[in-house]
Amino acid sequence: MSFPGPVNGQAPADEGSPEPGAGADGYRRLNRKCMLSMYIDYAMWYAVLLVAYILTKTYAEGFLGSYYDLIGYGFMLVLGIALVYIAVAPPVFYARYRYRITEDRVDVRCGVLFIRHTLVPIERVHQVEITRGPINNLLGLADVTITTAGGEADIRYLEVDEAEKVADRLNNLVGRMLRDRMPATPIPRPGAADE
Repeated sequence: MSFPGPVNGQAPADEGSPEPGAGADGYRRLNRKCMLSMYIDYAMWYAVLLVAYILTKTYAEGFLGSYYDLIGYGFMLVLGIALVYIAVAPPVFYARYRYRITEDRVDVRCGVLFIRHTLVPIERVHQVEITRGPINNLLGLADVTITTAGGEADIRYLEVDEAEKVADRLNNLVGRMLRDRMPATPIPRPGAADE
């Protein structure tokens, strides 16, 4: 995989040259395995909710008193809404998720109910980290976390090789930006003339 920019002798993606594997708009999409990872993750959280409901129905009648039925109905409503969300969210997330890395910024668009558009200027990147939870590890997926002075941005559910390439690309862009800002002539150190 190659990225647009001076390294490869191509114009940056902002100038109309999308990187290989990207859509016509220059954005890259996720692997479909991200939906399986989300389904497994949501199913685990749903199981926790279900256990809480069963424990409440079994043991909490004396403790809750007159609120027992109300809380039971509330739990059933939450379980129903959660089940619909679990069924709908992964395909919607997959369809809406896009990311693009250019010479000067990282651009991530994602969301299920609310669309979030995150722009991270390369000059603000402090750290790039690859993380793999147990589910993603089984599926061969990883997340790239970009830390800035103002917080974090994630490029999620990438294949491990892709995540490593993205992290290397970001580190190279940050390094190049720092080298470009260094003065051409060395700055004398204080006391260097005395040596």
